[in-house]
Amino acid sequence: MNIKILDSMELRFNEYNDIEVNELSALSYKKGKLYALSNRGYLYSFDIKLKKNKVSRLTLKKAVELKKKNSKRLRKKHRDAEGMVLLDNELYISFERKPRIDIFNLNGKKLRKYKIPKKLQYIGAYQSKNKALEAIAYSKKYGIITAPELPLISSDEGLHVIYAKDKEFKFFASSSLTAMEFIDDDRLLTLERSFNQLTRQRVIVLKVVNLSKVKDGVCYSKVLAMLNSSKGWNLDNFEGLTKVGKNKFLMVSDDNRGFFQKTLLVFFKIYP
Repeated sequence: MNIKILDSMELRFNEYNDIEVNELSALSYKKGKLYALSNRGYLYSFDIKLKKNKVSRLTLKKAVELKKKNSKRLRKKHRDAEGMVLLDNELYISFERKPRIDIFNLNGKKLRKYKIPKKLQYIGAYQSKNKALEAIAYSKKYGIITAPELPLISSDEGLHVIYAKDKEFKFFASSSLTAMEFIDDDRLLTLERSFNQLTRQRVIVLKVVNLSKVKDGVCYSKVLAMLNSSKGWNLDNFEGLTKVGKNKFLMVSDDNRGFFQKTLLVFFKIYP
């Protein structure tokens, strides 16, 4: 285990302007502000204080609908927002069902499209409608990168593929890829998760993937932690990840609006 859990909590908030706080699929952090995304097309803004390796304060300040340029709400099949990056006070959001990356302001209004590779634009190329652009990240060196939850139908099932503007990066897959975040210039922290319907067992895998260290076309990767609910870990459907300091991250789970699931926020440190 090359991680340390610093703090964790179950999130429960009342509705804000008739918007429920649930099904969180992505996080972005910047200077005491935490943005969370729901895969039902809602954007939440929180004030957050991290002190002495604890989440000492988390206050919901705003909840808004993601909207089109004309200020109308996104159509239902276009709302499945899964990944998010905050860059220059703009949110780059990746979607499933209608796979794309769109750019929004901090009030949830669409500003413009972001061009993705042609092979990612057709939903028929994915394993299913719900396995499209799940993860997104950014660095100055690589720009915006994105990845589907599962490899495309035409790809090797054993390798996740990360797509930059004009380049691809592969690494060995453990399970479904739900989030990724840069640790430094070349290394990514990736979040993979699996769920067994019969046993209800959940497994979370956190890896370091080095985009600059490649052998036989596959990036070097190392498992930092494998958390298994059968081993006593309090796990849920973790889908969101964001960096909050050097080697420090937050991750959040999607409760699927289910009675037996929770929205869990976990603050942790890695030792890559």
